[in-house]
Amino acid sequence: MSKVYGVVLIGCGHIGQEHIENIYYRDNIKIVGVVDYVLERAELFSRKYSCGEKVLYSTDHKEMIARDDVDIVIVATYVNTHLQILKDCLAAGKHVLCEKPIASTVEEGKEFYDLVKASDRKVLVAHILRHNDTYTKAAELIHQGLIGDVRLIRMVQNHHIMNRERYAALLNDCSPIVDCGVHYIDVVKWFTGCDIVSVDGMGAVVNEENVPEGGFDYGMISMRLSNGGMAYYEAGWTNSTASQNIKEFVGTKGRIRLVLRDFREEHKEEGDLLEVYDDATKNYSFINIHAQYKNMNAQLQTLIDMIEHDTDGFPTMDDAFEAFCVALEADEKIRRGIKKYWEMKSLKK
Repeated sequence: MSKVYGVVLIGCGHIGQEHIENIYYRDNIKIVGVVDYVLERAELFSRKYSCGEKVLYSTDHKEMIARDDVDIVIVATYVNTHLQILKDCLAAGKHVLCEKPIASTVEEGKEFYDLVKASDRKVLVAHILRHNDTYTKAAELIHQGLIGDVRLIRMVQNHHIMNRERYAALLNDCSPIVDCGVHYIDVVKWFTGCDIVSVDGMGAVVNEENVPEGGFDYGMISMRLSNGGMAYYEAGWTNSTASQNIKEFVGTKGRIRLVLRDFREEHKEEGDLLEVYDDATKNYSFINIHAQYKNMNAQLQTLIDMIEHDTDGFPTMDDAFEAFCVALEADEKIRRGIKKYWEMKSLKK
């Protein structure tokens, strides 16, 4: 019989719910406890996701991770708590699945990285697209040389804010360029195998009532690749931008466009779409894929494979740290660029 892993979830918010909804009923998983700084929220998760034995709940993560029946801790909290919780988990001898980004600053990120590399515990950073079947298929086609050498990657992910409270809290935590950008910076490296040799960025404040001073709610970053190609990523969380999702990979022999089911104009019942253009034949082909966008169980099973077979994970800690550093560099350049906006606003007070 395969081992059943005791799991504690820290953070009972939006992303914490996505984690637990997809894992609490799995044969090799036992949810031991849930933790949140709001006790009522933790209690609700306990009632909702108890499967057989009652799930414990608390506001104290140290108390929960000290238990002998806990093997894995899922960290689904705001970014400024990640480093300290990682320290506590490793000190308690637990394996960790930590939401991205790993930290708020490059210095804290380096400390996170060093702690993981020095530990005998397994730590996986939650780059969920690595465990998405549609992205995996697109990567496979590119690696097979279907579109030749990738020279241009276009990526857009704008959100039209309908839940101001949630997005204001997210913007207070980190910018969309960091929060979501680490995923797509990682995709660039994963899909192309190229190094990112330079990065630049620009941004704007669209709805300042949502944005902490010095921050921004819309940004665009450009990346130059070691093969001479380039990639860009655009992300905004504003009251006014239209929700938009573009993922296009352009090579010397053609291109692949990835369209998530929810953004298809028709045939949504067919799942996600990969539209492939072959420049030699001038023909298009279409691949429909039924994929779970955030396959939290596949991600957790990757961590379990790391534990059982001493594998490096997917992405590796090196890959995750590189994406984090590129995102932080772009974020800093954008903040320097909009500094004038905040200075002028301050003078008007």
